[in-house]
Amino acid sequence: MTPEEQAIVDQFHRLYYDGPRGEGRVHHRTSSMRTPGLKCPLDLWAYQEIFAEVRPDLVVETGTHMGGSALFFAQMLDLLGRGEVITIDIVEDKTRPRHPRIRYVTGSSADASLIGSLLGSRSPETRLVVLDSDHRKAHVLRELEILAPYVDVGSYVIVEDTNVNGHPVLPDFGPGPSEAIAEFLAGDRGFEVDESRQKFLMTFNPGGFLKRIR
Repeated sequence: MTPEEQAIVDQFHRLYYDGPRGEGRVHHRTSSMRTPGLKCPLDLWAYQEIFAEVRPDLVVETGTHMGGSALFFAQMLDLLGRGEVITIDIVEDKTRPRHPRIRYVTGSSADASLIGSLLGSRSPETRLVVLDSDHRKAHVLRELEILAPYVDVGSYVIVEDTNVNGHPVLPDFGPGPSEAIAEFLAGDRGFEVDESRQKFLMTFNPGGFLKRIR
């Protein structure tokens, strides 16, 4: 992509993210089967491509919020005829959508003992992780350190909202997911950025599709 093309994409990204004047953020008005899900539809299409290729037995999501993305993931697994979703949030909310493939867990995704109790004794399976909770660098880096070892070669850790802190939105956010990824990958953890997942030009997760290669 040329610098001129990237500038166009970034301009649209900021407009989409913040919303047209007076209308509010578009992703705050996005839903999955009437359940709010704060995602970019282009990323959801990338997700379904990944699910179809990886065919995960387990999807671990951190940051449930209102449950829209967990519901979307469960419905994609329905189409595959396999798999379950474990979604973790510090807030319990009984109004979240019910689905037989979704298990809601209340707790911190940065709690290694909690993650170990959920995943440590499971049988061998294909796992995929989506990080979408606290977006501060330290928290995301801790999540990566705890959860990445549970991901299989060929599968993904997808770090959401790497677009904050000026990449290209919310320039005053401070170090966040993008900076956490940079530090994580510098440690040679067996992951690489899969840039092919950004083929739709705009993504809320630039550099955030991390594929395990060894």
